[in-house]
Amino acid sequence: MQGCLSHVRVLDLSRVFAGPWAAQILADFGAEVIKVEHPATGDDIRHMGLHRTDADGNDTGETSSFLAMNRGKRSVAIDLKAEAGQELVRRLAAEADVVVENFKTGTLERYGLGYEDLKAVNPNLVYCSITGFGQTGPKKELPGYDPLFQAMSGLMSITGVPDGEPGAGPNLVGFSVSDIIAGFYATIAILGALAHRDHGGAGQHIDLALFDAQVAALSHVGMNYLVSGKMPIRAGAASQVTCPWQAFGCADMDLMIAVGNDRQFAKLCDALGLEGVAEDPRFCTNRDRMANKADLIPMLAGRFGAKTAAEWEDLLTRAGIPNAPINNFEQALADPQLRHREMLVEMEHPQTGSLTLFANPVKFSETPVSYRRPPPQLGADTGEVLETVLGLTREEIDALAAQNVVKLGQQG
Repeated sequence: MQGCLSHVRVLDLSRVFAGPWAAQILADFGAEVIKVEHPATGDDIRHMGLHRTDADGNDTGETSSFLAMNRGKRSVAIDLKAEAGQELVRRLAAEADVVVENFKTGTLERYGLGYEDLKAVNPNLVYCSITGFGQTGPKKELPGYDPLFQAMSGLMSITGVPDGEPGAGPNLVGFSVSDIIAGFYATIAILGALAHRDHGGAGQHIDLALFDAQVAALSHVGMNYLVSGKMPIRAGAASQVTCPWQAFGCADMDLMIAVGNDRQFAKLCDALGLEGVAEDPRFCTNRDRMANKADLIPMLAGRFGAKTAAEWEDLLTRAGIPNAPINNFEQALADPQLRHREMLVEMEHPQTGSLTLFANPVKFSETPVSYRRPPPQLGADTGEVLETVLGLTREEIDALAAQNVVKLGQQG
């Protein structure tokens, strides 16, 4: 069964996280994705993360970061600094629907591969540029990395241990959230531009900045500030606006409680054996509870230590109170709900053997997500793509390889 984007060809010129993440989603949805990499080093992300070993414990050279972002793609190794390499990319763009790139602003223009250059050979092209600060503005030429955007956007100011508590201070979100959010926005933007093009419009340039995307993703917390003028604070594992909505220490581990309304709060008090607390004027409504949080939270916390997280989870779930253990990765992956939803997928990789990856969470009823190709080895598909997409002969491909314009991988 074909995917919903099986008619789309994507030329992925991006590296590291945001662009490759977007291109992988498009591949999962059925698009043909051709990943262009430097012949000598490949995508920088091939050298980041933990190294994967084979069944015998030997280092395969494949890294966790590359494996996370690049399934479903074919790898073509082309030197973009060589004029012949630039011409190959222009020809590939002429046969593509989408280009994804995240070079520093102005870099691809110097190679004759900017939007206007490729638009000249393919007016219907959707060209998505992902940069740290965008194509305009005083910082447009600066490089950017995830922790900078977590810091600049205000995200770190609301992430971490509250002031006055041990270990107080801002913290990074534990993964490259700015890159991943930008990747999602890029995917949405590309799909929107394709819909416009395919209903009578033309191709277009998408200018997406990680800084912009991270600011936008602050959503309701940012809007709290715009509405009230009140500066959000670091609240640790607690909510800025709802109470009780935080972690409590049980006998063995922490349990997250998310009480969303007054009725649930009354049920929580009943489950904890706190008679009269739900009717106390200090705690009747969420606004009351937030205003008197310092009085309420110790009362609740004192009860949770009497049982294990699993015992509380069973009791509170039966009472209709939203809760969840704060799992580590091993515990999360063992969750029967995650297993039922098939959120892990097995693929065969030529270097690593059987490879477990996180699945795409989207469940289409008519065009299911497909996992057709494992993350590719560098240049593995150079020969195949140049021959089948551009019509080059084997002699022409070998000549380009001899000039170091392209690299032929094990499958090339």
